[in-house]
Amino acid sequence: MSRCRRLTWFIAVLFAGFVTVSGVSAQSPAAYGCVKAKYVFLFIGDGLGMPQRAAATEFLKDSGMERRLAMEAMPVHGVTATRAADRFITGSAAAGTAMATGVKTNIGCIGVDASLRPVATLAERAKREGFKVGILSSVSIDHATPAAFYAHEPSRSMYHEIDHALAASDIDFFGGGGLKDPEGKKSEAPRGDALAAAKANGFTVADSRRKIMDLGKGDGRVIAINPRLPDGKAMPYDMDRNRKDVSLAELTQKAVELLDGDPGFFIMVEGGKIDWACHANDAAAAIKDTLAFDDAVAVAVDFAATHPDETLIVVTGDHECGGLALGFSGTKYATSYSLMNHQTKSHQAFFDDVFAGYLKKKGSFDGAMKLVKAHFGLAPDADGPLALKPFEVAELKRAFDASLRGETLKPGMADYMLYGSYDPFTMQLTHLLNRKAGLGWTTYSHTGVPVLTSASGAGASLFSGCYDNTDIAKKIAHVMNL
Repeated sequence: MSRCRRLTWFIAVLFAGFVTVSGVSAQSPAAYGCVKAKYVFLFIGDGLGMPQRAAATEFLKDSGMERRLAMEAMPVHGVTATRAADRFITGSAAAGTAMATGVKTNIGCIGVDASLRPVATLAERAKREGFKVGILSSVSIDHATPAAFYAHEPSRSMYHEIDHALAASDIDFFGGGGLKDPEGKKSEAPRGDALAAAKANGFTVADSRRKIMDLGKGDGRVIAINPRLPDGKAMPYDMDRNRKDVSLAELTQKAVELLDGDPGFFIMVEGGKIDWACHANDAAAAIKDTLAFDDAVAVAVDFAATHPDETLIVVTGDHECGGLALGFSGTKYATSYSLMNHQTKSHQAFFDDVFAGYLKKKGSFDGAMKLVKAHFGLAPDADGPLALKPFEVAELKRAFDASLRGETLKPGMADYMLYGSYDPFTMQLTHLLNRKAGLGWTTYSHTGVPVLTSASGAGASLFSGCYDNTDIAKKIAHVMNL
């Protein structure tokens, strides 16, 4: 982009911000009343619908864990509609933009309205008012939801351009996954290494657990990247995390440490891999990433305990994913979510670390069944509900043969409803375990059901009732007096 075009774009962003601020302030006093928060947390669970929250709660209870979700303990709850400007069932880019700007946009668009005009985000407006700003995600920090808070592009797939928007920003703390195309290898117009540009713009890049945990306020603006990025430049699923990784809660705590102080902060935290697990119909990974997301919420709750009149915490989802059903026809009313504790790895880690190598060796089905017992607890001779019936073994054999063929399934193909576009054998395993636990799925994509939004602290009462996802940005902007 030329210097002239960049200047035009910047002026457009400022103008859009003026329009947005003017629209909110004109109606805020009557609509919302007088409240003010110095510290604001916005937690977005990607794919986190009401079924995912309820499943996590029941999993804890069924596993004998005495714990209430921090998000469920909040005093205010509301129901939020999620549709995009051009489609009923939204995507993360459109939903993220709605919550970041208060403006509806089309599927795939980042930080622009439906006419592709840039719209100022909460993060940008907060920075203009002097607040510190943090953007965190368990997936790549140039993914749709985090990008919607600092970038303005017609397509979420323009990762190289988004990476340079990150590098040129004045955000104080980025944390989580890495960057998908910093060098422009997939861009038609590469601009050079975005990470190098970020460092030239004053960012400190920390990419190991020790470096991240040792960060202090003297390090200035920060990009904290988890040392392991096993898929799509994202952090590992929480159930696959090891001692070298940082958790989403630890990143949230570090952001609080670095950004605390006058005049306050705005921190957005995304639990991005809840969505990825639900796309893959992996209930165990989805539930455990929901719990990891809630651990990050608990960090904010602890902070708010020392700043009770100055802190607002909002927890929501951008959409539901997978059509998760809390009940399965094969078990009628019975549920046993603790069965998912027998799954030792996420679907991704099982395939990458265990099954892919076995496929390359052209191993036998009998040998594969030993892997199934070791990592999912399922076997014909297993005890109780983990025991596989003959028709279930036949289902696994069919899936195993499909995996050996190496087919990539697409919508409309005969077996897509069975396996989606994932490895058939791995998918059949998660489906079997989920069914035995009493869980079902309707899709490998998003759904249009509303999500639950929870809030506590200064201005929390604004988040009760039923409202659109664009109202989340408007209410937060009012509470921050933007």
